[in-house]
Amino acid sequence: MMQTKESPGLSQALKTRHLTMMSIAGVIGAALFVGSGGIIAKAGPAAILAYIAGGALVVFIMRMLGEMAASSPSTGSFSTYAERAIGRWAGFTIGWLYWWFWALLMAWEAYIAGLILHEWFPALSVNMFTLIMTLFLCSINFMQVRKYGEVEFWFALIKVVAISAFIIVGVAAVMNFWQGGAAISGFSNLTAHGGFMPNGMGPVLIALLGVMFSFLGAEIVTIAASESKNPVQETRRAIKSVVWRICLFYIGSIFLIVCLVPWNDPLLAQAGYGSYRRTLELLGIPGVQWVMNFVVLTSVSSCFVSGHYTASRMLYSLAQRGDAPQLFKQTRANGTPIFAVIASCSLAVALAVLNFFESLRPKDILDLLMNTTGMIALLVYLVIAVSQLRLRRQMQQSGQQPEIKMWLFPGLTYLVIFFISACLIAMMFIAEYQVLVVSTGIATLVLMTIGLVLQYKQKAKLAAARPRFKPLRRG
Repeated sequence: MMQTKESPGLSQALKTRHLTMMSIAGVIGAALFVGSGGIIAKAGPAAILAYIAGGALVVFIMRMLGEMAASSPSTGSFSTYAERAIGRWAGFTIGWLYWWFWALLMAWEAYIAGLILHEWFPALSVNMFTLIMTLFLCSINFMQVRKYGEVEFWFALIKVVAISAFIIVGVAAVMNFWQGGAAISGFSNLTAHGGFMPNGMGPVLIALLGVMFSFLGAEIVTIAASESKNPVQETRRAIKSVVWRICLFYIGSIFLIVCLVPWNDPLLAQAGYGSYRRTLELLGIPGVQWVMNFVVLTSVSSCFVSGHYTASRMLYSLAQRGDAPQLFKQTRANGTPIFAVIASCSLAVALAVLNFFESLRPKDILDLLMNTTGMIALLVYLVIAVSQLRLRRQMQQSGQQPEIKMWLFPGLTYLVIFFISACLIAMMFIAEYQVLVVSTGIATLVLMTIGLVLQYKQKAKLAAARPRFKPLRRG
């Protein structure tokens, strides 16, 4: 049975542990396990500064988002708040950009999963494994949201356990309690190979821009909270939990890596090798390659499922607000927005099918499309900060007080806005980010134009519907 429902009609079966793991699932993926090695190889031990700065930004952004979400929980989260605070065009633009990001990321995660499975079972091609994983992982979000939450919880738990074990072993090695492998311990690698910042400040700043993208996904908790029984309470709990766990997992593990592995180790810079794998190899852990491949496989699978959920709910919210076809707000009896789920996985499935036509060079197509997502994380953060600034002032004018308050308002909010704006400007002058700036900028301008047209038509329609009074004639 198919029926149209408003946002409250979505299933309210998600629990705090589901929400927490869903956010962790969206944030912790291949970028941490594999991508961090390249960042350390460029910035040296000072890469930890980039992760600290990125972590601090996420803490502030989540506090702002928590303030708005606790006051008015919404499936559209920051997209809905942007519409209220800035205008319909802003909510439309950032909502579609966010959907596009997660829809494309699904295809990328499936491709990585295909590479790993092909390494294990070479009888099947990467392309076949990519398609199989895409179809399998897409099917999870057709379940009732409670069952999806359970699947995602256990998926995410695997990498949480893996990172926790890594941190325990890493701390033991740093403290000279670990006896296996090479003789690595202590903090000497922080300064032993050219100093703490061997390549200067420039690579650290470039690393910061890359690090901030890897934290996108923490905001998922405010999207999913609307499908819990007590959105305000669950939002408050989940945000606090997500923030400290992400900071611990990212900052803690990266600090241990730069302590234990020389930043100029050639394997750190090798594509697809990974900083975790190299650290565990030096510590003499047996079967590291297989263990890390399993962890990365579960991580990208978890990220895929989390991304699919997030994209479908954002599309559902856009449809509710009239910014997407109304078909996407239809739900099944169990509360699943079925057509939004189908649409959100369609791009990943299409790219997986394209893999079988080598003449189309699908990998190049995927790389090209991913360029359009290069600045979306920063744009999302900027929209959240501006929205919080305006909505808090509206609340103050009406005499309301938010249950969760941003610290040092408005000074800290202005500082965050300035910092993000400076990062966006800096990207224009850094060669390796210029393609991302142009690609994402074009996509943003196209969506802004459409959003402004829709906003103009909406205002014109409201003006036409407004009753007009004819002046009274004398005599």
